[in-house]
Amino acid sequence: MDLIKNEFTKKTLVISGGTRGIGRAIVLEFAKLGCNVAFTYNSNEELAKQQAAELEKEYGIKARAYALNILEPETYKGVFEAIDADFDRVDFFISNAIISGRAVAGGYTKFMKLKPRGINNIFTATVNAFVVGSQEAAKRMEKVGGGAIISLSSTGNLVYIENYSGHGTAKAAVEAMARYAATELGEKNIRVNVVSGGPIETDALRAFTNYEEVRDYTAKLSPLNRMGQPEDLSGACVFLCSSKASWITGHSFIIDGGTTFK
Repeated sequence: MDLIKNEFTKKTLVISGGTRGIGRAIVLEFAKLGCNVAFTYNSNEELAKQQAAELEKEYGIKARAYALNILEPETYKGVFEAIDADFDRVDFFISNAIISGRAVAGGYTKFMKLKPRGINNIFTATVNAFVVGSQEAAKRMEKVGGGAIISLSSTGNLVYIENYSGHGTAKAAVEAMARYAATELGEKNIRVNVVSGGPIETDALRAFTNYEEVRDYTAKLSPLNRMGQPEDLSGACVFLCSSKASWITGHSFIIDGGTTFK
């Protein structure tokens, strides 16, 4: 762990959606290793700035929060320009933020009830946001000799989850996009991978209309007899950004408690 910690010290992680759930767990994992963190939030500026201050106090790193609406991925350019003013480098980028609520109306539903607007919103927040964020990050990584990019995904693109066809299809698309990015960015010493999680205990999952059913079924299906937690994915992100994964690129890592096989 000390070897890994030493290589993260004074480097910078940029992550979308860092205030809750999986994103928050990833932020904490990197901060513990001495990595500076730039994370985005959707609307709660007070909470985001409070969390940044707490990270700086607790771990002695630099942490900053930036507003971002991932339904407007072109605004990533302005976010990265603000990051440039606060940090001297970008080493890691993790595309994590998702949308929920009214924005997914017509996208989170049965196949026969899907609507183009809902599907398009999910695709924009999942695929387009990954593309634009990764492009901006890669420009900065190239200046420091390379880096690592990760997209969060879901096993919902491999197994059936009720009402998840819009999300599942977008996750399949972002995994394909990550493979293309990995192939083209390798010459810049930038690695691109995907962390694909099974159902994880988050606010986003609790918003599912059949949350309790998914929770109980996942725990029953897993040989480990429990639901996935955000921390189950954050360690994989650290590994994939570390030198221990220096020859790993273009792959999707399934972290699902053994549920996909069954």
